[in-house]
Amino acid sequence: MKKLIGALAALTLSLAAQSQTYPSKPIRFVVPFAPGGTSEIVARSVAQELTTQLGQSVYVENKAGGAGTIAMGDVKNSPADGYTIVLGHVGTLAVNPYAMKNHSYDVDKDFIPVALLARVPNVFVVNADAVKARDLKEFIALAKAKPGSLNYGSAGNGSSGHLAFEYLKMVSGADIQHVPYKGTGPMLQDLLGGRIESSNAGAPALLPQIKSGKLRAIAVGSEKRIPALPEVGTVAEAGYPGFETSQWYGVMVKAGTPPEIVKKLNAEINKALQSSQVTQRYATDNAVAELGTPEQFGAFIAKEQARGREVVRKANIPIE
Repeated sequence: MKKLIGALAALTLSLAAQSQTYPSKPIRFVVPFAPGGTSEIVARSVAQELTTQLGQSVYVENKAGGAGTIAMGDVKNSPADGYTIVLGHVGTLAVNPYAMKNHSYDVDKDFIPVALLARVPNVFVVNADAVKARDLKEFIALAKAKPGSLNYGSAGNGSSGHLAFEYLKMVSGADIQHVPYKGTGPMLQDLLGGRIESSNAGAPALLPQIKSGKLRAIAVGSEKRIPALPEVGTVAEAGYPGFETSQWYGVMVKAGTPPEIVKKLNAEINKALQSSQVTQRYATDNAVAELGTPEQFGAFIAKEQARGREVVRKANIPIE
């Protein structure tokens, strides 16, 4: 018994020492999607500022596939020491648990919320050459005139764009075919190339192509119009009151990570979100920073899980 008590005491002292010197080496920031999407934009903006603040490299590593399960499983199997963090997302945290028959992680048991980073408005877009619809009403009319003839791409099964489009189909009664990709970047390439006709994704990834005229924004999923696209109406304005959808992102660590490290990460992330570099980038991309405690982020996730469960059930969204 004395040996056990001594071992526990030594472990406690060791964890305390690690917390005091944290971080003493680079931090790996795992993003569950391919490069080129909103998730990477948000992650890299914060990672760059954290690198400056902490004096250690915080580098982004994209691990796409499996609707985010590959990245989440990677972090779940990493040491619980704060040197591997993951970008949590509506899909990985609030959809997969209800849409997937088999998934390799339990959000509530395997991870600890650290901080909510941003909420980003979703935008419904079409390829400007392939689809003649000027707004959402015309797009829905086209879809209803020829059921199943139009398609839309998403960053993957269970992604925010997938849920948003399925929700739109549910409220409008339109029949539009889903084409899943392994991230917004690959999906955007095919959308620009005309291989798919429409999509719904976060504003940051789509705005440059909207401004160039290659994509046409037909609606925003936010409650109100966004400053970057003041001429584009909301889905609610198109005749679907109460419709609202946005992407959100936050940092998670493996369960068992020392509370002192979680607390420090939270404080540094909140500081980064208030830096001029991040606030300017967020303003450019119409992202909204969300400051708060780990407990507040945990409560937010629980609320989103309840919403995700309901949408998955009503839209019958299975993820294999």
